[in-house]
Amino acid sequence: MTPGNEPRHVAHESVEERLAEDIVEELDLHPVPPEQDEEEPLPPLSEQIAEQLGGVRGLIESSIPVLAFVLFNVLLGESVAGFDKETALLWAIIGSVGSALAIGGVRLARKQPVRHAVNGLFGIALGAYFAWRSGDAKNFYLPGILLTFGQAAVLLLSVVFRKPLIGYAWGIMANKGRQDWFGNARLFRAFQWLTLLWVASLAVRAGIQFYLWQLGEANALGIVRILISWPIYAATFAFTAWAIHRITAAQRTDPADA
Repeated sequence: MTPGNEPRHVAHESVEERLAEDIVEELDLHPVPPEQDEEEPLPPLSEQIAEQLGGVRGLIESSIPVLAFVLFNVLLGESVAGFDKETALLWAIIGSVGSALAIGGVRLARKQPVRHAVNGLFGIALGAYFAWRSGDAKNFYLPGILLTFGQAAVLLLSVVFRKPLIGYAWGIMANKGRQDWFGNARLFRAFQWLTLLWVASLAVRAGIQFYLWQLGEANALGIVRILISWPIYAATFAFTAWAIHRITAAQRTDPADA
């Protein structure tokens, strides 16, 4: 049978089949292979830590406004440039807030995430307000100190009420939003003591800074904030992630260990 001489019903069925194939192709209705229907794996531990810290760049950017405040306050002070305390403080505030705004502007211009930059700008602006209203550079750091103490208190309360917040944070960050760890006795105990670890970590950071604040050591406060805050946070976060990963990995190997 030569082309074009097919029976009418065969030609009709061929057109319908081709039309159906075109619709499936156009709407992307092809069945999804089983392997593509699985949940995407969680990112590696190092990527989770980097995301929370904002990466190396995030650490540097968060330190620049504080460093600018310290440098302006020292270099323009009476002992170096000879400006009075109020003028040095004003320029320190301008340098700190200006650098925070510049960091956010650069990220916006490059269409990069600005979450860390916005959080940092809010904290810097609040500290600048406290310092300017009081006329004392040490109060630039007071909101951060109080916030850290507040975070420690909230975490401690969550342990007292047996609702450890580190467990909720893990459920959101690494368990796809599921909070099914309450039924896992070993994980629950781990989240209780890990939350207490965070309480201790935050209390140490805030306690050292509060001691320097009471002494009126504004410049030492800025240096300590840069040198100890992020390293302590990073170490606590890394240990927390490692401890949870160790437990969950063991339970995947031996479900009876739950």
